[in-house]
Amino acid sequence: MKLILLQKVTNLGGLGDLVDVKPGYGRNFLVPQGKAVAATAANIASFEARRAEYEARARELAAGADARRAKFEGASVTIAANASTEGKLYGSVSTRDIAEAFTAAGLPLQKSEVVMGEGSIRRTGEFDVIVHLHADVEATVKVVVVPEA
Repeated sequence: MKLILLQKVTNLGGLGDLVDVKPGYGRNFLVPQGKAVAATAANIASFEARRAEYEARARELAAGADARRAKFEGASVTIAANASTEGKLYGSVSTRDIAEAFTAAGLPLQKSEVVMGEGSIRRTGEFDVIVHLHADVEATVKVVVVPEA
């Protein structure tokens, strides 16, 4: 399936790139999310006519993500979880828990922006978690998991 990217997509391409992806990825993710359109002659002409508008929007999104990164750099949040005396959690701390804790602390964060490469946190302690704010913008935040009193 041939598509024109309307914004930068990690590991795929940048704004205006003509890419060939599997039909399910294009039909179920890229097109509904507004990240791409089908590469028809009419869409290519329309894209070229509106290219400056798309580039301005991309710069605006990148600038907003950079501003958010400045807020998240060095930020930390403490999450109380039910744990045993050895420090193992009865359950886990997931991306949803981290996003909710940062939102409650005044730093709005979506669950999909939290990247936990090693999976959910299953013990107490301090952990560095990556927050993926934009295709090119990431920040590292500290999550402290403590046992409930």
